[in-house]
Amino acid sequence: MSDHWLHRRDFLYQSLLSGACALGADQLIASENKLPVLGQGKFQYRPVAGWGVLDEKTPVKNCSAMVVDSKGRIFLLTDETTNNVIVYNKEGQLLKKWGTRFPGAHGLEIVNEGHREVLFITDLNLHRVFKTTLDGEILMELTYPQSTGKYASEKEYRPAWTLHLPNGDFFVLDGYGKDYIMRYNREGKLLHYFGGPEGGIAHWGPHGGIIDSRGPGEPELVIAMSDQQTIKRLTLDGKLIQEISLPGSNPRMIQIVGDYMFVPHLADNWPKDRQSKGYISVLDRDYRIVSNIGGTAPQYVDGKLQPMHQQGGFFRHPHDLVVAADGAIYVPQFASGNTYPVKLAPMSST
Repeated sequence: MSDHWLHRRDFLYQSLLSGACALGADQLIASENKLPVLGQGKFQYRPVAGWGVLDEKTPVKNCSAMVVDSKGRIFLLTDETTNNVIVYNKEGQLLKKWGTRFPGAHGLEIVNEGHREVLFITDLNLHRVFKTTLDGEILMELTYPQSTGKYASEKEYRPAWTLHLPNGDFFVLDGYGKDYIMRYNREGKLLHYFGGPEGGIAHWGPHGGIIDSRGPGEPELVIAMSDQQTIKRLTLDGKLIQEISLPGSNPRMIQIVGDYMFVPHLADNWPKDRQSKGYISVLDRDYRIVSNIGGTAPQYVDGKLQPMHQQGGFFRHPHDLVVAADGAIYVPQFASGNTYPVKLAPMSST
């Protein structure tokens, strides 16, 4: 595998937000008696008031995903076709914006190919995966995987996210369609597929996730199974390693930070209660939750995790997150009243 291919969720974000906490100090001091402290133990955070809020010239609808490039610029994906991609600096100020053709913009990843960084965008409404430059030039467009024989038409295919290997291969999670997981090479050739109902992947399941390369063995797919309230660990060819139950959750994405995983939950009782709200869980290497940011403290009885709930009402529906090198967390929210992303500053070093 080439070392030139790096996935943004495995980056060491050296260049990102080195002075972010100092920048927001005045806001934090002025608001510290009003803004809540979220989380437990060493994973406690306070929101930074006003970060990333723009004017009516740069609107958002659903804010679905965020990534950071090697220069520390923060890319937000929204399904607002006035400006699908909004690029912030670390102070939360607008640098540029682009994109008018992604009405179902949903998943976003950034990959370093050695000589350049590129974006992968999934669109639920267009039933496609797009590879673009950081300025929006489309480099590759993937339609539905007709050769699998699993799809009568492209309308059955609604890709949620992409996950990337160091050699350029990538997986597409059809989390809003028929729940298959497809593996492609860097040129976009379909190599393999698995999952779906016959593969033990329930509907409204494979929404997002990460490739975990921390172990001594082969890398694993770790899949956020959204409405199933579970995380699945799979081999790269789809064999089940472990299923982790997370009652009271709705995991949408995963980021690895050292020995921990950060998981945004859309809500604590979704889809039964569309008014229910979400939170963020922090899991250790054993997949035990050590903090719920914006949620109730995790409780285990005889080793079994008890149902979790949002607490305090700060979040609406977290859909993705970026954790910076200084511990700050950036959270885009879906179905949340056209709100901009939020920033959380750590109360202490994690």
